Amino acid sequence: MTLDFTGKNVLVTGGTRGIGRAIVEAFANAGANVAFTYRSSTDEADALKQQLEAAGTTVLVFQGDAADFDAATEAVNTVVKTWGSLDVLVNNAGVTRDNLMLRMSEDDWDAVIGTNLKSVFNYGKAAYRPMMKQRSGAIINISSVVGVTGNPGQTNYAASKAGIIGFTKSLAKELGSRGVTANVVAPGYVETDMTAVLSDAARDAMLGMVPLKRPASPTDIANAVLFLGSDAASYISGHVLHVDGGLAM
Repeated sequence: MTLDFTGKNVLVTGGTRGIGRAIVEAFANAGANVAFTYRSSTDEADALKQQLEAAGTTVLVFQGDAADFDAATEAVNTVVKTWGSLDVLVNNAGVTRDNLMLRMSEDDWDAVIGTNLKSVFNYGKAAYRPMMKQRSGAIINISSVVGVTGNPGQTNYAASKAGIIGFTKSLAKELGSRGVTANVVAPGYVETDMTAVLSDAARDAMLGMVPLKRPASPTDIANAVLFLGSDAASYISGHVLHVDGGLAM
């Protein structure tokens, strides 16, 4: 199935590296106008913008903290004002600050909840009215297998990712009557900068639990997001799509 997003306007948070970058590139390759946000990776953002524009994609870039409500509102409003609509919102921005609960600081808790969960509220709220008004749109929130299964040393991360699932199901029920869908993609073990710091032993232990016996690539996740943002998924809402090689079974 070829998914065509020509004329569609997409916003991806945390779009410069790993899963986020793969999502941005997937929508651009499918013909969409693509906006993305980033916090501090300016060189990567500039390089990605140049890459996309060289290929003919229309691009908007926003720097800011995903946990900043006003910055989220400004980004969404700028997309709508510039392009006339926001057709797909992908909430991907995320961080980890892993530690056992016994040693986890309040700052570690707040940073992860703010970036991972509050950002989904920030951008979701900003997109709510424009999508209602246009009576169409797709919101895709990136959770994690950890939000379903839990994981030692990640109480903050698991709480944020589980919260995304409950948030999305509620949002799907609020927006459904206006033709707007809201879904979750829950990746498992993905080869990114975030997982590259794992020891060989930790990596082998994780892969030992995956029935497919391989990690996901960022493109595997991006393909799922692309599907949920397309017209082919127009009757899917409130769903959690596990892209984890069977890890959460």
